[in-house]
Amino acid sequence: MNGKTIQDLLAFVEQPSRYLGTEINTIHKDPKDIRLFFALAFPDLYEIGTSHFGLQILYSILNGRKEIAAERVFAPALDMEARLRENGVPLSSLESGKPLVRFDIIGFSLLYELNYTNILTMLDLSGLPFLASERDGTMPMVVAGGPCACNPEPVAAFFDAIVVGDGEQAILEMADAWLSWKETKNGTRANLLDLWSKIEGVYVPSLFESPRNFASPPVPRFPDYSRVKRAIAPDLNDAPFPIAPIVPYGRPVHDRLRLEIARGCTRGCRFCQAGVIYRPVRERSPEILLAQAKKSLAATGYEDISLLSLSTGDYGCISGLMQQLSASYESRRVAISFPSFRAGTLTPELMSLIKRIRKTGFTIAPEAGSQRLRDVINKNITDQEIIDTVDNAFKLGWQVIKLYFMIGLPTETDADIASIIRMVKELSKIKPKGRKGKINVSIGVFVPKPWTPFQWAPQIAVDDAWDRIHELKDRLRSPMLQVKWQRPEVSLIEGLFSRGDRRMSNLLIAAWKSGCRFDGWTDSFRYDLWKDAIQKEGVDVHEVLFREKDPYAPAPWDHIDMRISRDFLVSEREKALTGTLTEDCRNGNCEGCSCCDFETIKPVCFSEFSFAGGSEPPAPETSKYGKQDERTLMLTFSKMGRAKYFGHLEMVNIFIRAIRRAGIPVAYSEGFHPAPKIAFQDPLPVGMESRTEFCFLTVTHDISIAQAVHHVNLQLPEGIVLLDGKPAPPKSRRKPTTTVEYDIRLNDPLFQPDSLRVFQESEQFQYVKTNAKGKVRTIDLKKAVVSIGIETPNVLKLTLTSEQGGMIRPAEAIREIFGLSDESLKQARIVKAPAYSRYTANS
Repeated sequence: MNGKTIQDLLAFVEQPSRYLGTEINTIHKDPKDIRLFFALAFPDLYEIGTSHFGLQILYSILNGRKEIAAERVFAPALDMEARLRENGVPLSSLESGKPLVRFDIIGFSLLYELNYTNILTMLDLSGLPFLASERDGTMPMVVAGGPCACNPEPVAAFFDAIVVGDGEQAILEMADAWLSWKETKNGTRANLLDLWSKIEGVYVPSLFESPRNFASPPVPRFPDYSRVKRAIAPDLNDAPFPIAPIVPYGRPVHDRLRLEIARGCTRGCRFCQAGVIYRPVRERSPEILLAQAKKSLAATGYEDISLLSLSTGDYGCISGLMQQLSASYESRRVAISFPSFRAGTLTPELMSLIKRIRKTGFTIAPEAGSQRLRDVINKNITDQEIIDTVDNAFKLGWQVIKLYFMIGLPTETDADIASIIRMVKELSKIKPKGRKGKINVSIGVFVPKPWTPFQWAPQIAVDDAWDRIHELKDRLRSPMLQVKWQRPEVSLIEGLFSRGDRRMSNLLIAAWKSGCRFDGWTDSFRYDLWKDAIQKEGVDVHEVLFREKDPYAPAPWDHIDMRISRDFLVSEREKALTGTLTEDCRNGNCEGCSCCDFETIKPVCFSEFSFAGGSEPPAPETSKYGKQDERTLMLTFSKMGRAKYFGHLEMVNIFIRAIRRAGIPVAYSEGFHPAPKIAFQDPLPVGMESRTEFCFLTVTHDISIAQAVHHVNLQLPEGIVLLDGKPAPPKSRRKPTTTVEYDIRLNDPLFQPDSLRVFQESEQFQYVKTNAKGKVRTIDLKKAVVSIGIETPNVLKLTLTSEQGGMIRPAEAIREIFGLSDESLKQARIVKAPAYSRYTANS
C-alpha cells in the first residue's frame, strides 16, 4: 500500500464523478457507532447500478438500522481498473472510501449473466480470492441476490450465501444473524452459514456438494436442508420503499423517480422468466403510491416519475392514479412515464395523460410478428391492437416508436420472420400529423431461461440467428426505420450461464483471466476470448444450449424452489406446442402454478380508485412566495474541491434538481420539451475549480433572493456554494469579460524560469489547436497571454484573454510554454480567480 486512494486517481479517468460518493441523499455514518459494515456491490458501471431500484431499497433498509452502515461500490470502468492496479490502490466504497476487504459483508447484485466477469474484477481489486472455500475468517462474507439466483450454480462457488427471491426481509435477518454470531466471539464462518441456512430464501452453496453428473442439481449434505424456497414479500403495502433515493451524478440510464406500483405479473408469457419468478402479482395501493410520490419528489427534485412494474398497464387503478398524478404535478412540470407499453392496455386516455407535460419514450413489445407465434408464447395481443396503439401514439404527438421483437423462439419458421417484416412495414405507413415519424426496431435473440415453460428448448445457433438478423436488416431499409440487434454471440454466453451448472465457474475464471470484462457492453465484448476459454475448459456448448431437453430429467437448479411446480411448466410447454392460450389469472381462474397458498401468499390487486379532482395545494416551499411576476436573477457561485469533477451538463442538472428541492418557482420554456430557464456562461472544463461563476435563473414569482440562495445552498452537494444573487441585467448587457485570471499549482516544481524567459522574449509563440470536429487553427500565445508570473517553482499566476480570436484553456497554455506532460497537467490544480467585476461594468 502506498497511501493513495481512489480519490487520488480521479484526474486520470473519464467521468470521475462516478467515484465521488457525495450525491444528495447519500448516508454517511460515524464508524464508531457501527457494528456491521455492509458493502452493496453492483457489477456494472455506476450509470447502470445507481439506477437499480433493488439497490435503492437495500440501501434504505440497511441504513435504517443505526448499527449498520451500508455503502455502495460499482464496477470501475476499464480506465479506472487500470489505474487502481498500476497504483496498488484497492477497490473501495463510495461513501467512506473504505476498502472492500475491510467490510464485514459484501453483497453482489445478480441481475444479468453478462455481468459475471465484473464480479471477479471487483473481488480481485479488493484482494479477495474468487472462491468462497479459499477465503478465511479475516475476510468479509460475500453474498449475492437477484433474479439470476433462480439458477445460482454457475456462480455458486464464489459466494458464501445467495438470497433467492425478495430480499427485503432476508437481508435484515441475515444482518441480525451476523450481529448475533459476532457477539459469540468464538464463532466460526461455518457457524454463521448454519444460522443463515435457516432463513427462508437463503442458499448456502457449501452445504451442497457438486454432483457427479454436472447436469444435475448439487447434492445436499444434510437432509433437512435439501431445497431452498424463494422468499416472498406478500404485501407490497408493507414492503419498505426508499423515500429519499440517492440522486446520481452524470447520466444514469434511469434518471427519474421510480415508483414500484406492482411486483409480479399474471400475463403468463412463456418466454418471460420475470413473469414466473416474481409471482404472484402484488399491487401497491394508489393512496400509498401518491404519498410516496409526494415525499420522494420533494427529497429528490426529479422532474420525471416512472411507474415501475412488469406490466404497468395492467395495474388495477392505473387510470385514476395517472389522473391524480397529472393533476397534482403538471403545474410543476413533472412528467409520467411507463418503462414499456403492452399493446391493448394503453388506451388513448392514458396516452393523453402521459403526454400532457412531456412526451417520454414510447416502447411496445410485440415479441413476434405472427399471431401464430404470439399464441405459442402466450403473448395475447393481436395485430390490430398493435396497429391501434402505434396509430394512437402518432396521433397524440409521439414522433419515435420503439418496437421489440425476438428471433429464435420455439417453433419459429421463415414465415414468422416474414411476419415481422410485414408488420413493421405496415406500421411504418402510419404517419404522425405534421412531422416525420420514426420507428426503431430492436431485435433480440431468444435465450431459454430456467423456471419458464421454454427452459427445455434448444437455443438458436449463432449462424442461424445471424441469417435472420441479416434478412430483417436488409428488408427493413427505409428512412423511417432504424434496425438494431443483439449479437447472437452475446446471447450464446448468456445462455451458457443461464442454464449452466457449477462447471461454468471455471469457464468464468478462465475468460476473466484472458481479459473479458463488461461483456454486456458491445464495445467491450470479446467473443474470441470466450471461444478460447470454452475450448480450454472443455465446455460442451451443444449439450448446454442446442439440445432439446427431457422435461423430467434433472436440472442444475432443481434444489431451488421458486414456488412454481414442474407440472405447471410442462403443461404450459405442451400448450405452447399446440398454440393454446392461458388466460390471465388476475381476472380469470387459477391456472395451478402452485405459487399461492391463498392465505399469506396470494394476488393483491386494487380496482377502485376514483380521481379526486383538482390538484394538491402548492408545496409549502412554493406557497411562501408572493404574486406571479417572472423575473431573471443573476446568481454567483463557487465550484471548488471535488466539485471540479462535474462536467458542465451534470452541473446544470445538479442546479436544476437543487432548485426544485428548494421549492424555487422556476419559469419554463415553451414547446415540445419544456426546460427550466437557467443559463450558465463560460462552462468550466472537467478538473477546473472556480471561486466565482455566474448563472441566470428565471423565476415566476417575486421571491426573496437571500432566502432563495439560503434554501438552494442546503440542497447543493459538497463543493458548490451559492455566494450571492441579484436582479440580472438585460441580456444585451450580460457580456462576460474576455480576460480571466488563474492560479495554477503543480505537484512538482516544473515551472522553470528559463522556459518562461524564452516565451517572454519571443515575438510570436504559435500554438496549433485542433477542436473536437477536427478543425485546426493557429493561436499566437503572445496575444492570448495577458500576464504570467512564477510565484514558486510549482505555483503560477496566469491571465488569458479571448479578444484575439477565441479563449484557450490555461492547461493548453502552460503545456506549450513549459513543455509539461499530460500526466503533470492532469494533476495540476487550476483555479479560476475571483471575478466579481465581470458583469458590473455592463449592468
